[in-house]
Amino acid sequence: MSRWPSQGKSTTLKGTSNGHQIFAFCLFTFALAALSGCALFQPASEVPLKQATAEELTALLRQREAAIHSMKGLFSAKVRGGFIPITSPVVGAVYYRRPNALRLRGFDSIGSELFEFVQADNLYKLRLPTMGRVLTGRRSEMGEMGKLARPFQMSVWAIGGLLGTGMIEQGETVKLREDGDRYRLDIYAAADVAAQGSVLARRLWFDRRTLLVVREDRLALNGEVDATIQYEDFRLLDDPDARSSPAKVAAEARLLRPFKISLEDGHGQGSVQVTFHEIFPNQVIKTEDLGHVS
Repeated sequence: MSRWPSQGKSTTLKGTSNGHQIFAFCLFTFALAALSGCALFQPASEVPLKQATAEELTALLRQREAAIHSMKGLFSAKVRGGFIPITSPVVGAVYYRRPNALRLRGFDSIGSELFEFVQADNLYKLRLPTMGRVLTGRRSEMGEMGKLARPFQMSVWAIGGLLGTGMIEQGETVKLREDGDRYRLDIYAAADVAAQGSVLARRLWFDRRTLLVVREDRLALNGEVDATIQYEDFRLLDDPDARSSPAKVAAEARLLRPFKISLEDGHGQGSVQVTFHEIFPNQVIKTEDLGHVS
């Protein structure tokens, strides 16, 4: 993808022509997306409700997550609340490569770099050029970042929802309930002796007309809702893997992904809204595109 900027040695874009080129590229791409967007729409009343079991929904989650092994995309984001000192909308780029290599870069409206967040295995790096800060550590210790941890944790959840909303891990158990025109799948973490049993960790709501996940609640250990995530504006991605071998992708595993993801902090501390303008799945992602943690 030659129109993607090089992610080599030069990573600080403020005050450089490279930064303005990235910003100009983002604006141009966003304009194209606005003209050629292909959001899927069909009157809800014309689509019958589908029947599914917990096992079938669990299999769908697994298929959808397995359908993407890499991704790069362009997004804009709005952060509200007392999270971080960024009041204006952010435009940026995301790079992902399975299993858990992730890089987020954000710029302001004039192309100056606001942040770079890199995640690799259990390590992370957060660079904030405007504040002159670089924070590193383990993902399990992100709470030590204070208020800075929350918006980036929520952003990682948003990307996870785009990739497939997270399949059911080994040891987790599920319970399925009908909730009007939706299914609700309750996901319990593996049994913990200290917790004296399984703990409800997540809730997923599936639209029964499409069997797409439209809402997710993430719960804290005390049972309170930690964050609520809404998934909207589903579009079918152009997958080069499917073009080369369509038989490999089942109809249920088509790359229908949410281009708008809204996250609300469960304690009323703020919100993050991420809108994707371009998503390129299953591309070749170079190591330098993913940045460096150390």
